[in-house]
Amino acid sequence: MKKRTNNQQRDKIQEVLERHKRFDYDYIPYGKNWYYPDETYRYKPNALDKFARAFWRGFLFIFAPILTFICYGARVKGKKNLKAVKNRGAISVCNHISYLDTLFVRQAVGQIRSFHTMAAFNNKRGLGGHIIRHGGMLPFSNNLKAMKNLEKEMERLLNNGKIINFYAEKAMWVNYPKPRPLQTGAFHYAVKYDVPVVPIFCTFKKNRFGHMKKLRIHVLPPIFPDKELGKKQRAADMLERTQNSWKECYETTYGIPLEYLPRN
Repeated sequence: MKKRTNNQQRDKIQEVLERHKRFDYDYIPYGKNWYYPDETYRYKPNALDKFARAFWRGFLFIFAPILTFICYGARVKGKKNLKAVKNRGAISVCNHISYLDTLFVRQAVGQIRSFHTMAAFNNKRGLGGHIIRHGGMLPFSNNLKAMKNLEKEMERLLNNGKIINFYAEKAMWVNYPKPRPLQTGAFHYAVKYDVPVVPIFCTFKKNRFGHMKKLRIHVLPPIFPDKELGKKQRAADMLERTQNSWKECYETTYGIPLEYLPRN
């Protein structure tokens, strides 16, 4: 009963934010057990980091698909669309609906191939932070030198054919089914590094407690930059096409038009 009440409270918060068009508002408290990366933060792994990364990414390679199937009945659809970005770097953009949706992305694009940009408050202290960092997290920072190091590492990974995921909606809204307006950051980097964007959109059903079930992770056709446009227009065009791709997936899967609640 308590779990159902919590889910109802969460849905009410999301309803209020949707009515006020505050789609990027992060309503979930993130605590104090984290820190901003500074200029000493190692985005590029050293020998010890590589060992830890190999261990934890190997662990997730084996057990993450089992976990997502048991918890959510997760399956990937449209994996053939990755053929268009085979052996080349890309940026993926996924709707942010779960504490575990990095595992959804990994399952969709490849457990070893994917890395994940995240807000700094995911850079936690302790064992949890250790696992997330070596699982492939690339945390943002308010430190300019750290951000330059992050961008260098992103460029290195993309040149090595990796896929870097962005949650371009910015905030996590747990079990929220609709696509939300996208922020520009992911598309700025897609243009900067001249790589395509792979839209990923998760659809699901809910049980009577509001828990996600029958999760489907849709890998949609990649969006390639239009070289005839200027850089700003190119990023805006990629954003719009990604948004439309999500919208089409939502409407096709759920069989209803995408409509947001009106303001009270």
